[in-house]
Order: sequence, then C-alpha cells, then structure tokens
Amino acid sequence: MSVRTHTLKNGFRIVTENMPGLKSASLGIWVTAGCRHETAAQNGIAHFLEHMAFKGTETRSSLEIAEAIENVGGYLNAYTSREMTAYYARVLEDDVPLAMDVISDIVLNSVFDPKELEMERGVILSEIGQALDTPDDVIFDWLQEVAYPDQPMGRPILGPAERVRSFTPDDLRRFVSEQYQPDRMILSAAGAVDHDALVARAEELFGHLEKRTVMPVVPGLYRGGEKRVVKDLEQAHFTLSLETGGYRSDDIYTGQIFAVAFGGGMSSRLFQEVREKRGLCYSIYAQAGAYADTGTFTIYSGTSGADIADLSNICIDELRRAGGDVTEVEIARARTQMKAGLLMGLESPSSRCERLARMVAIWDRVPDLDEVVAKIDNVSVGAVQSYVQGLCAGGKPSLALYGPVQSAPEVDQLAARLVA
Repeated sequence: MSVRTHTLKNGFRIVTENMPGLKSASLGIWVTAGCRHETAAQNGIAHFLEHMAFKGTETRSSLEIAEAIENVGGYLNAYTSREMTAYYARVLEDDVPLAMDVISDIVLNSVFDPKELEMERGVILSEIGQALDTPDDVIFDWLQEVAYPDQPMGRPILGPAERVRSFTPDDLRRFVSEQYQPDRMILSAAGAVDHDALVARAEELFGHLEKRTVMPVVPGLYRGGEKRVVKDLEQAHFTLSLETGGYRSDDIYTGQIFAVAFGGGMSSRLFQEVREKRGLCYSIYAQAGAYADTGTFTIYSGTSGADIADLSNICIDELRRAGGDVTEVEIARARTQMKAGLLMGLESPSSRCERLARMVAIWDRVPDLDEVVAKIDNVSVGAVQSYVQGLCAGGKPSLALYGPVQSAPEVDQLAARLVA
C-alpha cells in the first residue's frame, strides 16, 4: 500500500492511499475550521454550515444530493469537531468521480436557501435539546467549558440555542469566506483510488480558489475549575480532566498508552479497582485527548449519589499511585492494545482515509505505520511514571458533575489530594 501526496499552487492538499484488492473507496474533504475558529457571536456556525451543505447547491437540490450517492449504493456524511469539519463518502471504485463531484459541490456551491435554513435550524435545535437531555453528552461540554473558560476552545460545538436561532444565510457565507481557504482544505482518499486522476480533478475543482489571510486561532489556555449541576437523576455523572500537551508534544504516545493502562479496558486499573473490586459503578474509563496547542487527560464515570464521594477520591488516589508503581506488565499490555487498535482499525478504507487527512493536517505528511509503532514501543515505564507525576503536579483539575452530586468533593479538595 502506498501513500501519495500533492499540493496545488494555492495550498490545497491531496493525499491518497491505494489499497490493492478493494473494489470500494472512501474519500472526502477535511477543512481545518471547527468551533475553535468561531467568534463568540458565531459559536455553533461551523456545525450549522455542515448541516446546510446537504440542503442544496446551485445545481442539486437536497434530494438530488442524497440520490446521487445512494443511487449507486454509496454513503455520504459529515461531522464537525473543535478543529475540523469533514465531508466524506464511501462508494464503489467506478463511482469515485461522482463522489468527488458531489462532495466538491456541497463544499463550494451551497446556496443556503432561507427556507431550508429555517427547517434545518429546527433540526439543530432539537439536536441541542437531545444533547442537554443526555447527561453523559452534556457533561463533557461542561468539562470543556471549565477547562477553557471564556475562549473558543471551551465553547460547545453545537453552540447555544440563542446563537443558532439568530444565524442567517449571510452569516454562513461569511464564515465560508473567512475560513474555507484552499490551504486549509485536504482531499483525502483511500481504497480503490487513482491518485493522478484525483489530483487532476482537484485542480479543476479547487485550483481556482484564492488563498486569503485568515484571523489567527485563539490559543487554548487551560484554566481548570468546577461546574456542578444538582439534579434528580438515577446516576451521578463524574468527569475530571488535567492539562496535557497538544498532539505535537513529545509525550503524546506516552499519554495515550497511560490512558489505556489506567482506564482503557476491563484489565485497566480504574475498571479493576473501582468496578470489579468495589462495585462503585457500571461505566468508568480514561482517555487522552489532544488539540493543536493543548490537551487533556480525562476520567469519566457514572455512579450513585451515595457513592460519588468515594468514587471521586479513589480515582484521584489511583492516579497518584500510578505515578509511582505502574508496571512494565501494564505498559506492555497497553502498548499491545494500542497497536492492535491502530492496525485493526486501518483495515477499512474509511479509517485510513480519516487517518490520512488528520496526519496531513497535523504534520503536513503521513508518518509510516512502522514509525508510529516504533514510537509506541519506545514508551517506557519511566516515561509513563514521569507523565503521571506531571499530571498530578500540573495544577488545578477541571471537574464537571451532574445528577445527585451534593456529596462529591470540590475541585480544590481533589487538587489537594492529587499532591498529598
């Protein structure tokens, strides 16, 4: 399998990986424009734009967009994250040119019809309402808010309802004009794809775009804090995060491996200590998340109101203890799990396509899998212990609590316990 890249004169990038033996392909446009690129008044507009891209272009209605892909048995979708918006499809080999045309059409030529906008506004408001009614969704927005207060990195991807109610077609066009620059777009494709044909078509479709100056991204400044919402729910939801480095930091693999060892599966420390030995919860896990300039190590669990205090304290105690006694057996198992997850996930063209786009967005190149595996294998027990010790000494945690959480410790109490 071979990865090939090309950059047009205006900065638009193409990355492909041909996967011999496949009869299908995944392809899409990834734009490095997400909710952290919005102003406060625009919060939610990147996600709104993603929805509206499917609601009609200069040459296709919303039905014709859907039919164009589904008539050939394909799949079309999109998503918005804090740093990126993606529009992607999976089709059979012969239909790659069709998918390319449809995706480019919705990215470049959406008309933002006012009637369609009003209908989609209602859909998004329902989506926001559904998220607010889902405790283990909304609590992560709250955690982000207290970790990065009063800045784009801390705002919700969906945006607040009052902002969504106010967006106009001109607001969407302005955001596209400001953010959808050719040097911030990546065409990624994997599977049964022809690199040279895609480059030629990309030149026709995107080569005319002019690169313009964009506003600099507001840095993500981690602060820490607490949000506690007491409500009569069945479960008390607990999330806690600590600051780590961004995805270009030297310890990115160390943090991911520790997250697996600490809370990544049934054999992890949190699962064994909190659920198996003490029976304090059904669900508990840890994860290491990263952005361009910052990151967080996060713990989540749902428990009863009666057990929330014990669970909170035990999570802190286990984290502090891991800084001194995490073992080679644990780290070796985590390394293996991480490599297996990476390699098994890349057996699908959709996963490969997404990886290609993300690697180009981060590094402007695609690291070879052997290079990544070597970095995973090079993570030592000492490196993990130093990473955990840095987490514990790194400053104020962020804490979000929802449900019958009256008895949960305050964030300052947990911070003191981390360094006790």
